[in-house]
Amino acid sequence: MIPSQRATSSPALIRPFQIGPHRLANNLILAPMAGITDRPFRTLCRRLGAGLAVAEMVAANTALWGSRKSLRRLDYRDEPGPISAQIVGSDPAQMAEAARLNVELGAHIVDINMGCPAKKVCKVAAGSALLRDETRVARILEAVVAAVEVPVTLKIRTGWSPEERNAVRIARIARESGIAALTVHGRTRACTYGAPAEYDTIRAIRASVDIPLIANGDIASPEDARHVLHYTGADAIMIGRAAQGRPWIFGDIAADPVPEPALPPARAASRDWIRDILREHLEALYAFHGDYAGVRIARKHIAWYCRDLPGAASFRETINRTETASEQLRLALAFLDQD
Repeated sequence: MIPSQRATSSPALIRPFQIGPHRLANNLILAPMAGITDRPFRTLCRRLGAGLAVAEMVAANTALWGSRKSLRRLDYRDEPGPISAQIVGSDPAQMAEAARLNVELGAHIVDINMGCPAKKVCKVAAGSALLRDETRVARILEAVVAAVEVPVTLKIRTGWSPEERNAVRIARIARESGIAALTVHGRTRACTYGAPAEYDTIRAIRASVDIPLIANGDIASPEDARHVLHYTGADAIMIGRAAQGRPWIFGDIAADPVPEPALPPARAASRDWIRDILREHLEALYAFHGDYAGVRIARKHIAWYCRDLPGAASFRETINRTETASEQLRLALAFLDQD
């Protein structure tokens, strides 16, 4: 939940951000999201204003990398840098090896996932489950930092549960381990995505630990972004779900020094402009994933782009039955053309 204290508007809150040797154009970062932040979406968000876009997480167990899905996730060819690859696992040696291989494949930054709340991840003691084992956290961070010469970043939640918030201690471990930047999602694992994000924990980290700090959770507008940056003292913000169907949110935040919550951004209100963005996105999905997988991946993106338009629910049923790329693209663009 955004604090009731209103932030003082300041254009300086949106500024360049440094991760190791990499100077980003701004401090607005696309969050890694499984099944969403593939190369087409990362490229689009970067073009529309994100300073950095983090790739989908890949398992540290390289024996699982043979699937078509994993190979696509590890494909960083021709992607504008810096490229941030995220790994997830619980074994320090496997995590170190996964980091090395991602760097060989072209990653400029390695991000460690200790925030995923999914049951299938936590049941193997990975993701946010690691927050309950601070000794193992230290071992993993030290192993990965020692394994690669590129910056290593870390993404966490505030703790396992509201009764076990230990993000400040984890932040101290991260700093001592040589982590280049820390992202904190303002919820515990137990909160999943149901409870509002809280920023007091992130503010406490800022007061306790000198480490480049990225705030994440419930940031969906320029006003939200400035509230969170001002209240927490974080150096940057990370946006996930609010970018779904709105990849231009980063440009809107960067271009809006004085929030006007009652007035939607002019570009977001232009259906023709959204139509052009959607065409670009869908054509990139088909080209990258192939028509069969591209059509199926595109369904959720089309639903997000169109969700606020009249008739979106029935249109979603139609688009989910479409099997070819050409027909899907035609129907999606025609829906945006309607009055």
